[in-house]
Amino acid sequence: MQLLQALFFLLIIRPLVQIIIGLNLHGEEKLPLQGPAIIAANHNSHLDTLTLLSLWPLSKVHQVRPAAAADYFLSNRAMAWFSLNIIGIVPIDRTRQQKESDPLADMSAILDQGQILLLFPEGSRGTPEERSEFKSGVSRLAELHPEVPIVPVFMYGLGKSLPRGDFLLVPFFADVLIGDWLYWQGSVEATQQAYQTAMDTLAEQLEKPPWE
Repeated sequence: MQLLQALFFLLIIRPLVQIIIGLNLHGEEKLPLQGPAIIAANHNSHLDTLTLLSLWPLSKVHQVRPAAAADYFLSNRAMAWFSLNIIGIVPIDRTRQQKESDPLADMSAILDQGQILLLFPEGSRGTPEERSEFKSGVSRLAELHPEVPIVPVFMYGLGKSLPRGDFLLVPFFADVLIGDWLYWQGSVEATQQAYQTAMDTLAEQLEKPPWE
């Protein structure tokens, strides 16, 4: 299965991201190649996950596990197989039908296994190139794993290439900025603030084109 995953990213996703869309990567040296780690990025497009996964060497992609909505990505047998075996998602139950279940349990287990968790603190995809409020899940995971770094990642442009609700890909240069690692700050509120500040700093580094 790792071979199929590597071929998918080598032959399809990397050419898509690097040639058809065009990607400007900043702070590549801050990308963790070993886990455990939490990659916490903003979310505007279905391309976000695939683009981020394409940043790792092919031999490391299987160690990066994106958290994704079970009700969407497991909605039919074909999508479920692809999502679980090629993308390697960690299914998250957004419906919470079993109220006593811990929504962070599966993500925490991924970190316990020494893997890299890819998380979008906004939850679902928002309006293209507009940021929604960050939910506290990333900080609560940090509370459970204070030794695990949070790596802030700010993306811009992918929401224009494939915004929510669209199925036609539009070539548009995208930027991915990787920030300095953060750790548990002693409280959920302080950790949330540190992450918010880190994302604001990354956004300010981005020089938008004059037509924006």
